[in-house]
Amino acid sequence: MNKDEKGQAIRTDSGTTHLELLLFSLGNDKRTGRDEVFGINVFKVREILPIPEITHAPEMPEGIVGFVSIRQEIIPVMDLQKICGIDTAQKPSIMIITEYSNHVHGFLVHKVESIYRLSWSEMREPPPLLTKKLGGFVTAVSELRDKRLMMLLDVEKVLSELSDGEEDNDFNMVKDIAVDSNKTIFFVDDSSAARKQIARTLDTMNLSYLYAENGKKAWDLLDKMGGEAETAGYHLKSQISVILTDIEMPELDGYELTKKIKADDRFNGIPVVLHSSLTSQANVSVGLSTGADDYLGKFEPQALAAVVTKHVK
Repeated sequence: MNKDEKGQAIRTDSGTTHLELLLFSLGNDKRTGRDEVFGINVFKVREILPIPEITHAPEMPEGIVGFVSIRQEIIPVMDLQKICGIDTAQKPSIMIITEYSNHVHGFLVHKVESIYRLSWSEMREPPPLLTKKLGGFVTAVSELRDKRLMMLLDVEKVLSELSDGEEDNDFNMVKDIAVDSNKTIFFVDDSSAARKQIARTLDTMNLSYLYAENGKKAWDLLDKMGGEAETAGYHLKSQISVILTDIEMPELDGYELTKKIKADDRFNGIPVVLHSSLTSQANVSVGLSTGADDYLGKFEPQALAAVVTKHVK
């Protein structure tokens, strides 16, 4: 896998999608006695540095500790120990500057370990107890080669915490987008925050929808629906108007899901839209090369409504 000029992922193979994760620790958790390992896609990491001087502001949401100025850019900073509820005496010492969904912000962590390469097929959906324990901030887990459990951070949920309450105007403007409401949208995303935002957009548009929580579950449901439609003698296009899929998902990523849909005649005529926080032009080009009909960045309700409307019509 190569990188574009911004350091984001460029898919160059036609087989299994691999990813590289930056592994980091939030400190030894008093509740478990372990130093839990977390990961973030390296293509969402701009740089890693010692924590600079932080300007604290009053009445900030929980977990947001203030702002830093990096090369004349003001960046909000989040304490991931607080966000994920890690009870530890070890203070953060490193800041990871991230960039995704057209947003930049800093994550405070205890330490950074290494970069780890694996396949999306090696990632698994986290067990419900783990999801609940960490406040829903983990989207996938995998066993590392040293047998430790690595948890993939849901950076989209972190972003939603940052922008909580700021999207109301965007959703109000979605109400003005006219569309035939007798349509059903199928969407798939492993982030609970992203699913919530998509559902709110479609609800505002008075559109019906079905959803799945990862690519494998999406394919299993689509395969079942396609078989039922074929047996009953109708085309699934009459039931599903648009398929909206995330890219980064455990077990079956959005690239592979799109390829499977486009290779199956049962889904002919159903547009597939890739919906991702990887928003560089290189990622758009690679996404469209898989056969997707459109590519859309996340956390933009108006843009989402416009793309859905275009393909529904």
